[in-house]
Parts: sequence; C-alpha cells; structure tokens
Amino acid sequence: MAAAVAGAALLGKGLDISLAALQQQDPYISSIVDVASQVALYTFGHRANEWEKTDVEGTLFVYTRSASPRHGFTIMNRLSMENRTEPITKDLDFQLQDPFLLYRNARRHREF
Repeated sequence: MAAAVAGAALLGKGLDISLAALQQQDPYISSIVDVASQVALYTFGHRANEWEKTDVEGTLFVYTRSASPRHGFTIMNRLSMENRTEPITKDLDFQLQDPFLLYRNARRHREF
C-alpha cells in the first residue's frame, strides 16, 4: 500500500511539472485531464490515399482551460521543438477506430 501511495505522489509531481510546461505555452491551461505517454501523429494524404506519418511524436496531454475554448490537447513533440496543439471545439470531429483515435479539424484528417 505504501508503494502505491509513493507511486501516486511521483505521478502527481510529474503532472505538476507537465502542467507548468504546458502553461508556458498557454497560461489559460488549468488542469490536465488525461495523458497518453506515447502517440504518433499521421495525416491522410488524399493524393496517395493513405496515412502518412508526420514529424510529431510524443506525450499527449488533454487539458481544461480557464478561457474559451474550455478544452484542448497538445502533443509534446520529442522529434522537434514544434508541438501539436488543438483546441477542442464543436468543429473538431473524433472517431475511435481501436487502437487509433482519428480526428478531423477544419484543415485535415489526423490520426494518433
């Protein structure tokens, strides 16, 4: 039981550090809702009619914000300094095709 409490404390400390890092990009982020430790982002290439891997790969954070839009997600990119951030609005369409999560924004299809 003590090991579980210690593990939860370390996880909480890690989330505090991650929240601080996210808030440097967006000071309106108020809390982390969920985390996926490793995701890779793909886009759908209509010419080739296939999924193409992008240079975005890393930890996915889903969070709440104190300003509109009230929710969003960010992939903290391990491959470059450019992270992927998406506000979650009514215009964002999600579809679960296990083990993938597909989403479409106003610009294009994405998968991770």
